[in-house]
Amino acid sequence: MALALRAPPRFQPLPAPIPTSTASIALAARLSSSSSGHAVVCSSAASPFTEATSSSRYRRDAWSYAAADGDSPSSAPAAAAAAASGRRDDEIALQLPELRKLLEALRASRGRGPEMEGGGGGGPGRVALVGTGPGDPELLTLKAVRAIEAADLVLYDRLVSNDVLDLVGESARLLYVGKTAGYHSRTQEEIHELLLSFAEAGANVVRLKGGDPLVFGRGGEEMDFLQQQGIRVEVIPGITSASGIAAELGIPLTHRGVATSVRFLTGHSRNGGPDPLYVAENAADPDTTLVVYMGLSTLPSLAPKLMKHGLPPDTPAVAVERGTTPQQRMVFSMLKDLVNEVKSADLVSPTLIIIGKVVALSPFWVDSSTQDALNIQNSHAIEAKRFFFSEVKCWSGH
Repeated sequence: MALALRAPPRFQPLPAPIPTSTASIALAARLSSSSSGHAVVCSSAASPFTEATSSSRYRRDAWSYAAADGDSPSSAPAAAAAAASGRRDDEIALQLPELRKLLEALRASRGRGPEMEGGGGGGPGRVALVGTGPGDPELLTLKAVRAIEAADLVLYDRLVSNDVLDLVGESARLLYVGKTAGYHSRTQEEIHELLLSFAEAGANVVRLKGGDPLVFGRGGEEMDFLQQQGIRVEVIPGITSASGIAAELGIPLTHRGVATSVRFLTGHSRNGGPDPLYVAENAADPDTTLVVYMGLSTLPSLAPKLMKHGLPPDTPAVAVERGTTPQQRMVFSMLKDLVNEVKSADLVSPTLIIIGKVVALSPFWVDSSTQDALNIQNSHAIEAKRFFFSEVKCWSGH
């Protein structure tokens, strides 16, 4: 098993202290080993992503919780409490008055009253579906940065990192519409209506999505809905997690003579439950790299199915939490041990899983023969140290 902070590809197999590299990742770390012999580094740093009860999110979105008359200050603490208890309806109710006021202000500034929706007054605004990549703001495209900086209103998901949100202009309004297991701040239909309402009012709307908008991001649904309503939609692609995280770990998703194709799979079941949405026999092809998005909860079901369909139990695999961010943690393991190793490491969402022979090409991977040699080397070093101190003790007469 191996967990590591984000760093240049560098494996540290022996149980030696891990030095801190920068102030951003200066934290207490502990190093241990497991049956697979991989190193473990655990981080206590906060997630770089927006969460349902994030205090920074409520500070950013404070405008949307103001009282209906506009004279009272924001009620962010009440909204945070509503979110923490799962009372989505309460949170939305707190936002509705200010959302209506913002719509009216946008219409007025563009000469469009409610009765003019659908034509005149300078025409509708536009919606840009922007992919923000796996978390590292330096992986944003130039086109994405320009769209974010020019936005009037930004609707953002949970897996949009805080560093990316810092790029939003001071005059723009931010509205959280993220989803996490057991808590949806907005239904998909409500998100559609918000995008449509603000675009019709003439706003320049940016919809921020983690990764790429059209890879397991439901961007296709939003694009289809808006286009049917006559709204111009621009899709700005982002680096999907598979590409960004694989590159970070030095894993080629395809490699001549090792993997001839790559397959992206969602680990989510459409109706919930422990089973992956779709696992076919051809997903277990040993010559294909399998990348599983959102597969943490369904991994205990997925791994046995892949082995049942013919994927060798000793297939290399890795699970990566919060990939490409300073808080990145990872677990390397053979497929047969992956479920137990991930559970032991207590990885949390967002976690990406890569399964295939290409994983062994990563500088972080240590195969069994190499690991045996490292264990023997480490054992000899420990015995030599004990012998040295015993000799010193005898020589000193104690």
